[in-house]
Amino acid sequence: MAEAPKQQMPARRKARKRALDVLYEADLRDRPPVEVLAGYIERIEKPRPDHLGYAVSLVEGVAAHLDRIDELLGSYAEGWTLDRMPVVDRNLARIAVYELLYVDEIDDAVAISEAVELARQMSTDDSPRFLNGLLGRIAEYATR
Repeated sequence: MAEAPKQQMPARRKARKRALDVLYEADLRDRPPVEVLAGYIERIEKPRPDHLGYAVSLVEGVAAHLDRIDELLGSYAEGWTLDRMPVVDRNLARIAVYELLYVDEIDDAVAISEAVELARQMSTDDSPRFLNGLLGRIAEYATR
């Protein structure tokens, strides 16, 4: 019996993954995210993937609202400073908070579950639970 083909990663998850790549690199190199994004886009072969537009909007949105996003993360990350968070977690949280606060067509539960799922794939064993709690508290604040 043949194996079923692996399910394709949904376009928005691919976009979030690309946005994470850019934000991660910007964070590690201490460069502006939009500057890193420009170099990243140049390296992508044409034709460029359809989900690239959403990835670009995520990076630009996080960059535009970074101070507010980081302020919320710092306030709601009980017992953690931004600097102590793993770089992957910090940037997944930034993407999710941007979606929670500024992207109306994404349900809060989707923004949170996508961040948790990417953390499950790419970060520490504790990261999914940490992000779920942190983002849940911020979502609760955002809907007040």
